[in-house]
Amino acid sequence: MSVQTFTPAAFHRQAHEALENPQIRANFRKAMDGLMSKRRDSFGEWDLETLRELGANIRLRALARLPDLLEQLEANCQANGIRVHWAEDGEHACRIIRELCEAREAKSVIKGKSMVSEEMHLNAHLEAAGIEALESDLGEYLVQLNEQTPSHIIMPAIHLNTDEIADIMHDKTGIERTRDVDAMTAAARLQLRERFMAADVGVSGVNFAVAETGTLCLVENEGNGRMTTTVPPVHIAVTGIEKVVEHLRDVAPLYSLLTRSATGQHVTTYFNMISGPRRAGEHDGPEEVHLVLVDNGRSGIYQDDQLLDTLRCIRCGACMNHCPVYTRVGGHTYGTTYPGPIGSILMPHLEGLESTKDLPTASSLCGACGEVCPVKIPIPDLLVRLRREAVGEGRGNVRGAGAKRSRKELAAWKGWQWLATHPGVWRSGTALAGRLRGLTPAHLGPWTDYRAAPKPAKTTLHGLLKQRRAQAAEEKDA
Repeated sequence: MSVQTFTPAAFHRQAHEALENPQIRANFRKAMDGLMSKRRDSFGEWDLETLRELGANIRLRALARLPDLLEQLEANCQANGIRVHWAEDGEHACRIIRELCEAREAKSVIKGKSMVSEEMHLNAHLEAAGIEALESDLGEYLVQLNEQTPSHIIMPAIHLNTDEIADIMHDKTGIERTRDVDAMTAAARLQLRERFMAADVGVSGVNFAVAETGTLCLVENEGNGRMTTTVPPVHIAVTGIEKVVEHLRDVAPLYSLLTRSATGQHVTTYFNMISGPRRAGEHDGPEEVHLVLVDNGRSGIYQDDQLLDTLRCIRCGACMNHCPVYTRVGGHTYGTTYPGPIGSILMPHLEGLESTKDLPTASSLCGACGEVCPVKIPIPDLLVRLRREAVGEGRGNVRGAGAKRSRKELAAWKGWQWLATHPGVWRSGTALAGRLRGLTPAHLGPWTDYRAAPKPAKTTLHGLLKQRRAQAAEEKDA
């Protein structure tokens, strides 16, 4: 089966190709209609707006104290026996995980579902080091067999129908071709069960990291997450730094919002709470537990008072399910780890606007994404902000700002910006021009309305924490 490569820079071409593919249109239309209906029914008699307001406030409170909570999480995890590692970007995180695997002479890794590991391209990194990485989530497993990337953050194989899945299972695993979903699921379970038992290391994501208790919470339906985190002798959890919450009690409302918004379930089949490795007298669990906290551009988002709202996301996928663009072209069209509305506001920070400048325009601004977001992220407002950034009219806080302008336009704009913020140079220049040509202008021009924001500090949150600790140590010594 031929595999097509997708990139964010080719969004428009890929969108036209998806629109002309009736199978893609049919697969997504059926899936999205079902998910929207299930979400609507799952909230029933709940006061949804009050619950959304509570969820938004919990996330905002955690973000307001993020540096402190990360320190608290690290301390409590270490007290529980979890070793904490900080990664400034995806490459650094991959290197940490590879070194942990090599320290155990690991040859095989079994993975639970983790979008951050997709963001890091962890599988490719491990395979380049001679370490096999196998996905254990059924959707991720199918996508990996088909040499594709996930097309949805909750349902990775949502772009495939039953016939296509039957062909993949037959061609890649050798089972008899069948359209019986239960039979295919049972065959995949049998294949994966052996791999769980043989794996040297298990890698998982994290849905909520509780600073108060040093607990890692994992939400899932298939049991593969529990197997991944308990059967191999080493468990490595990897998460973005924004997933931290302050209190254990904060998890319950976020969990209620997550499951209903994602799949229309009141609760998932499994909810795992991991607080350390196997202790003396216990019969199961890993010998080691590691937590890798990944920045990868999140510190830059954190330092912008508007774009900070992006970090509220709890990865439910509801914005995708209700987006008229995503539901017609599918996730692969975006060519990024995170597709749909949330991807359009997150990926420019992770990859820069140079390659993702078309994503913020992949929206009708109908407002559906903002209306269904369980933590009330103002996605349409952020899309408009990033559109401005892409043409050099924003604050310039996003990497690659001005990517939609020509180099000459951008250079001219930057020149005017610099002059407008250096009045002494401007006055000297205009006075000289007036003396030479008699052309002293009556006004400075429309660019004088521009207010250049201070440049964000070039450091990560982990860097800020290290500075804080060093200062405290100096004060203690003094």
